[in-house]
Amino acid sequence: MTDDTSPRNGRLWDRLKAFTDARIGLGCSGVSLPTHQLLTFQMAHAQARDAVHWPLDVEALCEQVLAIASPFTTEPPLRLRTQASDRMTYVQRPDLGRVLSNESRQQLQQRANHPTTASDLAIVMVDGLSALAVQTHAPPFLEGLFAELEADEHRDWQLAPLTVVQQGRVAIGDDVGELLNARAVLVLIGERPGLSSPDSLGLYLTWGPCSGMTDADRNCVSNVRPAGLKYPEASSRVVHLLSEAFRRQLSGVQLKERTDDDVIEHKTGSKNFLVS
Repeated sequence: MTDDTSPRNGRLWDRLKAFTDARIGLGCSGVSLPTHQLLTFQMAHAQARDAVHWPLDVEALCEQVLAIASPFTTEPPLRLRTQASDRMTYVQRPDLGRVLSNESRQQLQQRANHPTTASDLAIVMVDGLSALAVQTHAPPFLEGLFAELEADEHRDWQLAPLTVVQQGRVAIGDDVGELLNARAVLVLIGERPGLSSPDSLGLYLTWGPCSGMTDADRNCVSNVRPAGLKYPEASSRVVHLLSEAFRRQLSGVQLKERTDDDVIEHKTGSKNFLVS
């Protein structure tokens, strides 16, 4: 009689696979992987590599975002670039992806010269290391975010002009937010592709954006996609972080994300130095 709980039992691995995209219980053929598993791995590796070089369709993205941004703006997103002139330069020189090109900087400076009050939030869409993630997941995420911001009874959110940046890194949001005179900036960027997630979208929130900030100054909500963090949950987390950032006038390591109801301190009355 076969023991269903044995690690060698295929039915056990099949049940576990329902809870993760990780490569577990692959089996073996002699001393190697089964052909199907090897081919699946090679396909995932190729998809991850392709995601890095896949170009962002800026025209299509701008059209999609403009169609859902009507509660806050009727202007199409501004199209910006960094000092990384092409994809190969972008991959080899991360520093150039953190700085706006001269033309893009002038474009934002000209807009900033017009008298205007500070906006609450600048939303910056960046291709990052997976343009596929931004192309696919930014519009549906923003649709949920705009709906929540519009329904917020505590603040009348004023957004800076939307922007799309090509060949950009996370820190490019600091430049854009500062030039647009925004109190906070939210960067939507394609994360580094993995073997199970070539299209993972990352969200980075920074209070008081300016040049020279570090990752310690940001809050991150990662793995936004249907197979990861769903759009409604991601938008709820971002709105929660935004509200707390405005209340406390800060972001980063000092601002904790507390939207989960099942964190460990909610389940016990004991004091644990690991979660204090």
